[in-house]
Amino acid sequence: MQEAKIAAVLGAGAWGLTLAQLLRSNGLEVRQWSRRSEASLATVLAGADLWIMAVSMAGLASVADQVAALSLSDRAIWVSATKGLDPQGWRTPSQVLNDRFPHQPITVLSGPNLSKEIAQGLPAATVIASRDRQAATVVQKAFANDRFRVYTNRDPLGTELGGALKNVIAIAVGTCDGLSLGANARSALVTRALAEILRVGAYFGARTETFFGLSGLGDLLATCTSPLSRNYQVGFRLAQGESLESALTAIAATAEGVYTAQVLAQLAEREGLELPIAACVAELLADQISPATAIERLMARDLKAELV
Repeated sequence: MQEAKIAAVLGAGAWGLTLAQLLRSNGLEVRQWSRRSEASLATVLAGADLWIMAVSMAGLASVADQVAALSLSDRAIWVSATKGLDPQGWRTPSQVLNDRFPHQPITVLSGPNLSKEIAQGLPAATVIASRDRQAATVVQKAFANDRFRVYTNRDPLGTELGGALKNVIAIAVGTCDGLSLGANARSALVTRALAEILRVGAYFGARTETFFGLSGLGDLLATCTSPLSRNYQVGFRLAQGESLESALTAIAATAEGVYTAQVLAQLAEREGLELPIAACVAELLADQISPATAIERLMARDLKAELV
């Protein structure tokens, strides 16, 4: 595969704009599309080497269907930068794309990547995951520079799950901090959350070691410890007495954990998975329990061994 020279970024939210800025700084020609764009989707995609999906999980399937209907060349490499789970079959973004584009290489970009810090030129690292090694290498070279270190791996499923599930945990940690419960409570919550993430990963068949890498533990730590995290801010604001609607309006951006929490709650109920933190977050977001009750419920669970 040749070096990528032209990238089409679908989505003009904070993350899509940051990725476009990063690629431009690396010398690529970048075209950007959103539902409010004057340029057509076909014009933006035509001839591009990379097709970067940076829309919300709720809008991904619709945009993918629009792209599929164009019947463009299948030589472009997909880069999924969307984090979440589709409620229809609990599918990851790359799986949704693969259903529609089975002959195109698909890669996943995920890691501890707070968009505001990257936009400011602060150092960061990420992962490009794909079963297609050549495609992963092309994308790696397109994004990498002296401020953005890019690794590759061959577990796109685990990479996506880590990126999706940590958003739900960040809401829980934001709630904990909003209630001023301290560092001990926060550390315990993050550690037990990792156990839940591993449980979900095992259910889907992802590689365990992926969750201890950048797209797993790394992303979890960044999202759960920074006020720049939109999902953390949702939890923090809920703990301060704001409604979910008010919190989302205040951050003025998509918080994927709100969407993913409901999917995880369904998964836990139907498949019998033990996901107490995700379940409490889902109830909190649905206004079925208060922030204080959510924490109390987690602390009052039956005593058990840490490792089994």
